[in-house]
Amino acid sequence: MPVDVVLEVAAKRTFASAVDWPGWSRSGRTADDAVETLLGYAPRYALVAERAGLSLPSGGALRARVVERTTGDATTEFGAPSVVADADREPLTAARALRFAGLLQAAWELFDEVAAQAPAVLRKGPRGGGRDRDAIVAHVVGAEVGYARRVRDRQRAPAPDPADRPAVAAERATLVEVLARPTDGSLLVPGRGWPARYAYRRFAWHVLDHLWEIEDRST
Repeated sequence: MPVDVVLEVAAKRTFASAVDWPGWSRSGRTADDAVETLLGYAPRYALVAERAGLSLPSGGALRARVVERTTGDATTEFGAPSVVADADREPLTAARALRFAGLLQAAWELFDEVAAQAPAVLRKGPRGGGRDRDAIVAHVVGAEVGYARRVRDRQRAPAPDPADRPAVAAERATLVEVLARPTDGSLLVPGRGWPARYAYRRFAWHVLDHLWEIEDRST
């Protein structure tokens, strides 16, 4: 089966995101570049799928089928997928919600394992920038608390200490408790929330984007 992909197209950057594989999202200068990069990351995303007890198409079966194009915005150009697609507004059955929850949990587990094994000081980027390991971990945990306001009706709360693993796990468990429910595709928080499918896609993308960054900058 082909991998259904949504494109988020802005003037200078395009994101390609796999509809049924939350977090498998990559960008490129053009749509073709983004799709090529997405498929190139299949072996890395396959580890997430495997941890969740699933498997990606492979070999000749691995091809992308673009099912939707959306217009990107300033956040797209900055480097994050930010546009809710029509595909994100589709209903989410109980079985599919649990499948997506398993993939998000797998992304978290792999991120924590990679971060624990990475050096504290990471290789700098081509322009000498980039956070070191602990700053990346703190950024991921902090972003999830911010994203949580799009998933459940809560006031802004301080992020847990990234070193307090039980507190981080509790925060993530609360998120999954909401996201793992079947939905009709409507906003999870009326007026300012995200549909569940998009929430899965955004949470998992952010975790995996930084997981792969840590891996790449550890060498």
